[in-house]
Formats: sequence, structure tokens, C-alpha cells
Amino acid sequence: MTTPLTRLLHGEIEQRGAIPFARFMELALYHPAHGYYERDSATVGKRGDFYTSVSVGPLFGELLATQFAAWAADDDAFQIVEAGAHDGRLAADILGWLQQWRPELFARLEYWIIEPSPRRQAWQRETLREYAPQLHWVTEFPPRHAAPPFHGVLFANELLDAFPVQRLGWDAPARAWFEWGVAGAGERFEWVRLPFQILAFPFQIPAELLAVLPDGFTLEICPAAEAWWTAAARALRHGHLLTFDYGLTTEEFLSPTRAAGTVSAYQQQHLSADLLAQPGEQDLTAHVNFTTLQAAGERVGLRTAELCTQARFLTPIAEATWQAPAEFPPWDAGRVRQFQTLTHPEHLGRAFRVLVQAR
Repeated sequence: MTTPLTRLLHGEIEQRGAIPFARFMELALYHPAHGYYERDSATVGKRGDFYTSVSVGPLFGELLATQFAAWAADDDAFQIVEAGAHDGRLAADILGWLQQWRPELFARLEYWIIEPSPRRQAWQRETLREYAPQLHWVTEFPPRHAAPPFHGVLFANELLDAFPVQRLGWDAPARAWFEWGVAGAGERFEWVRLPFQILAFPFQIPAELLAVLPDGFTLEICPAAEAWWTAAARALRHGHLLTFDYGLTTEEFLSPTRAAGTVSAYQQQHLSADLLAQPGEQDLTAHVNFTTLQAAGERVGLRTAELCTQARFLTPIAEATWQAPAEFPPWDAGRVRQFQTLTHPEHLGRAFRVLVQAR
């Protein structure tokens, strides 16, 4: 199917030659007129292409708000900064809980949203209109103007796995990496090999492992995610930086069982067989490298508090609410079902990991 975005991609390939997959992914997801994330906000949820912790119901936001309030303690200036707020539903769940259960914190709270897309900002403003006095937006990160140094919580939920990645392949006979690129093939797109150009590889691979990597072994690197995490860590003067995402450690990335890499395409809740098909019409995602993020934060002074599964992170928060039932909404059957979905290893509990760093 020919679309404005496929024509644009073919035009760029005709002009420049084969393009890196990172460029293909960038345009497919973020082109300001035709990118996947600029489509109708209903791409997320039971009727959308993928399902998130926010889709489960308000409990995810309520538990996060509980933890954020505990971290706030008696700080006079407390900010929550959400990066990639999509349609604003998670922010609404967090702010609604704080307004009802921690009104004194809510009254002094500033809620910042990092959102470069005017269209997504419009969705968020509509969803969050009743909380307008608490809200601020920045369109770039780190912001050059307006935003103060952040004190409080800076977090992202399923943001970094959508950053464009370089997709690398191993040429075993030549003992060298190449980069997977994208070329035109009639009306379709096809994979081609490009020279791999980078100043420094982002992590060390032991020589003995390189010696046994199969020919064509594929992995992804994401300098943009590491740069974003470094900027976020520097912007956080005091508090916690955390992300919820699909992800692996460097060691897990290099497992022979992942010889095809981790990039996936989703459409209507199902994996798509062709990553290059229908750009702009399907979601593209790649696992986050938590080892490189952790190292990036520690290099600029953060300490790592936790790297764990979502189940391991949420369960102690829930247990605290069970011990103080007067300070949390009732654990009715609906909340119990939501908790099971968020934490059960066969649902979202093991698939998502959480990295928490603090200053």
C-alpha cells in the first residue's frame, strides 16, 4: 500500500541511497504529519495495537502516586516530571489520587510533561484540563528555557523502547560489525548491509564471545536513549529518576538465543512478521539496555536504588496500602484484578523492568 510516508521514505532513499534503520524507525514513528505516534491516540489499549500498564486501569497510576508521595516527604518544592505522557491518562490517575489522598502535597505540586509533539500535547491538555493550575509543558529535553532544575520525581513509562535504534549485525568471517540499513525494492523496502560507523562501541564484548557469535548475529544500540538518560540525570537536582520498560542487561542482549535482535513490530495486539511493512501504520519497539542506562546515570552522580521487575517494584507499594487501608482506595475485586495483571509473570509483571536511580 502506497502512503504519503512510504513515498517520503522512497524519495529519501532515492536521494541518499540506503538509509540506516534508525532513520527509518524515526520517520515511521515520529514524522510530524504521518508518524505512527501522531495518529489517533487510540493506538494504545484493548482496541489498539499494544497494551500498557496504563491500559489495565487506574491502579498503576495510584500505586505510583503512593510511592511518589512517600518520596516527597516534607519537601517544600516537589515536582513530578513525566516524559512521554501520550494522551495524559497516567498523569490523570496520579494527579487524581494525590488530589484525593494527599491534598497538602497536591496543593504545592508542579506536574511537568516533556512532550515535543503539538498533537500529543493537545490530547494531554484535554485529558488534564481540570488539573491545569498544576501543569507545565516543555517541548525539548533538556529544556533550554523556562523549566527550573527538577526536585522530585522524573519518570518515563514505555518511552525509551520507542527511541530509534541502530541495528547491528556481526560478520563472523570478517570479524566486524555492519549496520542494517533499508533500501527500496519496488514499492516495498528491504534490508541491506551498511558500513558501521560509530566513534566508540557502547559496551565491551569479550573477545571469547565474539569468537563464537554466529554470522549475522544482530543486536541494537541506542545512543539516543543513553543521551536522554544522561540529560535527565543531570536535570534532577534532588530526587528519583525511573523508567518502566521492556529491557535487558548487556549480557542478556548478547545471548545466542537472541540472534535476531529485539526489534519488534505490533499491530492489533499481534506481532507483525515484517518490520519494514506499512511504516507509520504499526508500532516499532526495541528492548532498552538497562546496563548502559545505569552506567550513564552513575557517571553523573546518581546512585542506583533498584533494577527489578515491575512486580518486584509494585508489590511492596501495594503491601504498604494494605497495612494502611484508610489511606488508599478500597481493594475491591477490580483493583485486585488490575494488580494481578500488573504483577503476574505471565502478564506484565516480568515483561517490564524498572530502573530507579536517585540523588
